[in-house]
Amino acid sequence: MTSAGGTNGPDDMYTPPEYVAPDPSWIRDLVHQNPLALLSTNGERTPHATHVPIIADPLGHTEDPAADLTGTVLLGHLNRANPHWSALTDGQEALVVFTGPHGYVSPHLYGVTPAAPTWNFTSVHLRGRLRRLEQPAETMRVVTATVRAFESRFGFGWRMGTSAEYFRRILPGVGAFRIDVDDVAAMFKLSQEQTPAIRQVVADFFARSDVGTHRSLGTLMALSSESDR
Repeated sequence: MTSAGGTNGPDDMYTPPEYVAPDPSWIRDLVHQNPLALLSTNGERTPHATHVPIIADPLGHTEDPAADLTGTVLLGHLNRANPHWSALTDGQEALVVFTGPHGYVSPHLYGVTPAAPTWNFTSVHLRGRLRRLEQPAETMRVVTATVRAFESRFGFGWRMGTSAEYFRRILPGVGAFRIDVDDVAAMFKLSQEQTPAIRQVVADFFARSDVGTHRSLGTLMALSSESDR
């Protein structure tokens, strides 16, 4: 597990110590707020990668999950027509990548030379064992749980009752799965290598942006600076 200590095993995301999550809650929040994840698994000839909606199972976990999501059960689904679905096998290792706010940092902001451009970003990698959910009732539970989660966070409280028959009709084309998380890695690259003054300038620049993700990045940078004090 790499999220807190800043060390890396051979299969972990490279995370310099200064870029580790200030607190495990940052990892949980990023996953919760950015649920369209990249599911990656090995294929016969090449890796498979598909963007899929992912939620934590609202009904429980393999065990009491750790603060950083180790032990959490993830639920997801994809189109059965996608070749990735037929390549999934029970027990295989899966990597799920969640990406949070990010943005380009121009050296112009630093006001000093020499300097080099960079990209600030936030990301969480969750690894675990995947199991396909073949029963229609299991698939329906994943789909309806996903709708409830996203409507409550991002939607307008839409109720599924009036579309129940439609859901049943499209269900045969949906492939649902679960992943038992056993390893977590996270990286919050927020200009921590710069002086406090430069970090403030970069954070203010993003906070003033018209782009929502940039404003979120500015907020995270300000919170990161506060946690370092």
